[in-house]
Amino acid sequence: MQVDKNDLDNMAEAFKKVEHEISRHMIGQKSLIRQMIIAIIAGGNVLLEGVPGLGKTRLVKTIGQVLDLDFSRIQFTPDLMPADVVGTNIISRASEKEGMFKFQPGPVFSNIVLADEINRATPKTQSALLEAMQEHTVTVGSSTYNLPEPYFVLATQNPIEMEGTYPLPEAQMDRFMLKLNVIFPTIKEMKEIVNLTTKNKEEALEKIANGSQIIEMRRISREVPIADPVLEYAIKLIMATHPDNEFSTETVKKYVRYGSSPRGAQALINGSRVMAVLEGRYNVAYDDINAMAYPALRHRIFINFEGTSKGLTSDDAIEAIIKELT
Repeated sequence: MQVDKNDLDNMAEAFKKVEHEISRHMIGQKSLIRQMIIAIIAGGNVLLEGVPGLGKTRLVKTIGQVLDLDFSRIQFTPDLMPADVVGTNIISRASEKEGMFKFQPGPVFSNIVLADEINRATPKTQSALLEAMQEHTVTVGSSTYNLPEPYFVLATQNPIEMEGTYPLPEAQMDRFMLKLNVIFPTIKEMKEIVNLTTKNKEEALEKIANGSQIIEMRRISREVPIADPVLEYAIKLIMATHPDNEFSTETVKKYVRYGSSPRGAQALINGSRVMAVLEGRYNVAYDDINAMAYPALRHRIFINFEGTSKGLTSDDAIEAIIKELT
C-alpha cells in the first residue's frame, strides 16, 4: 500500500504540537518526552526508571491532559492486591430477598494508566497488569472485559538498588515497548523547575489531540514502508543480542546471559516507523533503527555476572552490537 505523504506530514505536525505543549510544562527531558509520545502513537507501554522526585508522575499526568484521554493513577504499595488494580465482583442487591454479583471495574479501566512505583508491589499484584498490557482485556472469574482504546500503561519504577523494591519479572518487562531512563536535571534546568513549580498558579494545559486522533496516527505510522535491507538489519540486531545465535557479537557472547524476545523486534520496527515520520522521512532508515534500539532493547538484554562485575550495562551491550554490525 502506498503511503499518503499528506497524512504523514499532518501526523508530524500534530506530533510536534503535542511535544511543544508538553515541553511547556516539563523542563528539560526533551528526548524523554519525544520517546514517550512515540510509544503512545505506536501503541506500546512505557517503563520510566529514575530516583524519586524527577517528575515522572508529573510527565504522565501532563501527557494525559494534553491528549485529552481518561487518566487513572495506581499507587503501588506492598499491601496492594490484584483486585485493587483490575476490579472485583461485588454483591449488588436486586431486591430485599435477592442478590447478584456485579463487576466493579478497577482503576485499570482508563485510557492512560499510571502505575506509580510499580516495583514496590509484590509480584502477585504486578502480574495483575499482564493481561491488560498485552491483550487490552481483563478477566475476572469467567468473564472477560475489554479495556477502552487507546490504552497505555505508563509505569514508573525506582532503581532496584533502593529499599523496598521488588524486581519486575522478565515476562512483565517484556510487555513494555520501551524502557526510558529519567536523568537528573542540570543546574539551569533545576532553577527553571523551581520557578515553574513554586508559582501560585501554573498555566493551563491545552488539549491538542484526542483518542481517535491517536488511533488514526497509529494507523498512518504503520503504513510507513521499510526496505528489506533495513528490516533485515533490524532482525539481525535482535538476533545478535543472544549469545548462542549465529549473528551474536563477541561482546554478547562474553557478557550477555540472554537477549531480546520477538516483542523487541516489534517494538523496534513500530517505534522506528513513527520516528521516521518525525524526521520528515517517508521510509524507515538505519538511523531510526539505531536510535530506537536503546529504549526498545535495554530492558530485554540481561547481562551475566562477569559483565555486571565489570560495570557493563545493557546500553553498553547495545552500543557494541551496533558498532559490530555496521
